[in-house]
This record gives sequence, C-alpha cells and structure tokens, in this order.
Amino acid sequence: MSVQPLYRYIADAAPAADLLATAETLGQQFAARAAESDEQDRFVAENFAALKEHGLVTAGVPRELGGGGASITELAEMLRILAHHCSSTALAFSMHTHQVAIPAWRWSTQKVAAVEPLLKRIAAERLVVLSSGGSDWLPGSGRAERVEGGWRITGRKVFASGSPAGDLLMTGAIAEEEGEEPAVLHFGIPMSSPHLRIDPVWKTLGMRGTGSHDVVIDGHVVPDAAIALKRKAGEWHPLFQIITTIAFPLVYSVYLGVAESACSIALGLASRRRPDHNLLQLLGRMQTELKGAELARRMMLEATQHGHCDADTVNEVMTGKALVTAHALRAVELAMEAAGGAGFYRAPGLERRFRDIQGARYHPLQSGPQAEYAGALALGLPVAKIF
Repeated sequence: MSVQPLYRYIADAAPAADLLATAETLGQQFAARAAESDEQDRFVAENFAALKEHGLVTAGVPRELGGGGASITELAEMLRILAHHCSSTALAFSMHTHQVAIPAWRWSTQKVAAVEPLLKRIAAERLVVLSSGGSDWLPGSGRAERVEGGWRITGRKVFASGSPAGDLLMTGAIAEEEGEEPAVLHFGIPMSSPHLRIDPVWKTLGMRGTGSHDVVIDGHVVPDAAIALKRKAGEWHPLFQIITTIAFPLVYSVYLGVAESACSIALGLASRRRPDHNLLQLLGRMQTELKGAELARRMMLEATQHGHCDADTVNEVMTGKALVTAHALRAVELAMEAAGGAGFYRAPGLERRFRDIQGARYHPLQSGPQAEYAGALALGLPVAKIF
C-alpha cells in the first residue's frame, strides 16, 4: 500500500517528510530480516542499531533539548511505516517511542521542568528507554524495601520489549510501609546495573523478534532523590491518564500498519485469481474493516491534541483502541480468506502478519475492563479503580 496518505494528518510536513522517508528506507532494509528473526525467535538487534544510528531514537525529543522535535502524530506515522516492513521492530520501538513522547508532552504542554534532564540524556546519548508497563500497569509489581537513603528493589518485569537493546528501564515497585496504604514508586534503573538481568523467555505465537523478555531486578537500590513519583496502588493517577493518552495511539499505530501490510499482501495474492463474486466481497469487507481501523486510530490521535488528559480522554483513547483492535483483527482474518491457500504458506508473509496482529488483544485496557470503564463513565459512576 502507498504511504502517501500519512501526510494528511501532519501540519508541519517538512521535518515529517525527512523522518518518514528515513523510516521507509530503513523499513525496507528491516523487511529483509523480518522472516528470519521470526523463525529464530531472535531479537531485531541490527534494526535497533540502525534506529540509533539514524537518530530515530531521538525523534520525539523536543528540538530545544537536542532531539528531532517530532509530534505524536509524526511518531505514530513513523511506527506505522516501520510496521509495514517488520512488525516486531515497530512494536518494540513503540515502547521506547512512547517513553520519550510522554516526558516530551509533559515538558512542552505542561511545562514540567523535571523531565528535562532525561530528555537531554536521550538526545545526547541516544539512549533506548524500556517500558515495564505490561507488568506494572495500575496495580504495580515488585517490592520496594526501605533502606538507608533509598529503596531496595526486587521484582520480575514481564513483556519488557526491546530489552536486549535497552539502556534505561522505566519501572516501579510496591512499597508497603507500616501505617500507610500500599504505594507504587516510579523510577529508572540502568540496564547495566549488576542487580538486573534479562531472562530470555520470549517464545510466542507472534511478534517473536521484539525481545520482550522478563527483566529480573534483584536488590538494586534506588536513592530517595531518584524516585520520580509515589502513587496509590490500584487506581488511576493523573500521570497514568497522560501515559494512556500518549502511549496507546503510538502502540496501536503499529497494529494498524500490520493490518495494512497484511491487506496489501492479500490484494497482491488475490490479483492472481479470477475476481469472482465471492472474492470481490471478501476484498470489499477487508477494505471496509481496514478503513474502520484507520478511522479509530485517527480518533486516538485526535485525543492527544486536547492539551489535557482526564477520565474522558482515557475513555476516548481506549474506545479507539478497542475499535482498532476489532477492525484490524477482522481485516487480517479476511485477508487470509481472500488470499486463498497461498496465504497459508510462510513465503508471502501473510501468515506472519496474522500471528503478529494477535498481539493487539493483550495490551491494557483489555476488552472487559475497557467496556466496564466506558459503561461506568456513561452512567456517571466512579472509574478510578477500573483498569
């Protein structure tokens, strides 16, 4: 499929054109390695090295702080393009990208000066930042034990995508002090810490090259001064409303790109067959579902333009996420049908996209909590503990 439509979302097309052209060029290189990485459960290390070399790891840092100054929409388009060529690279890189975009949004929109040193380091050192959001979400995970001057951290962080290439793990742990409710502490840990190791457990149905291994923390001490946030465990906090609003349009741009790629492959395979009544209907339904995913992703991106993040914004983003998931999954299912038996072979790459798109099911909020959140909000009921 052509990547030309991506410019319709972008107000400042000049820097975007450079970023997206680089993503397309690199993506074509990544495509040549995608099948091998998938078949061998091998992390896409060469691709991450290229993303560093060409400066895409700093694309979301504001220009004033040494980065590329890309908007959330531009970053989303970058990830969508990469996903056309290598789903695993795009998904793993979306985790770094949102960890940059969130402090960049807070710096530029909320004028939060505290995030400036991190953003400058990312730009100057081209750091790859890891997220442990899959295991930390609102309840948190791991244990923070009070020691002199700080906290000793233990825990296992699952789904740490991109972990073999990571420089800094953004994570948290639960502190249970006497007389206080359990609280989640947020902090960063250098991946070079001797108290941190990667457990290579990532053997999965799809997205096999993301390196989403477990990261085990065993006794790393975080000083009090390095605690970025302390919040109640198991309920929404304003920072998580920001995280949700900024992160998920980026992550689900990847799944849109996977679906677009699958449909493009299916069209190519279907074009070799006689276009009978059944085939035309399958292709038409596929295209309709794909358009639904595109429109839902657009809704998610529009929510990032509000300039604020609250329960209503979370609902808008998570409703869009649910719709992207449903439409993208169905589009790829129809692509498999429209391709016929040829789609069942590995060589065209369609069956790999079919496996990769399944990952869209598993990010929070999953379908049950998302529906409960939307229903409670519609009735004016509390949503602070629906996650």
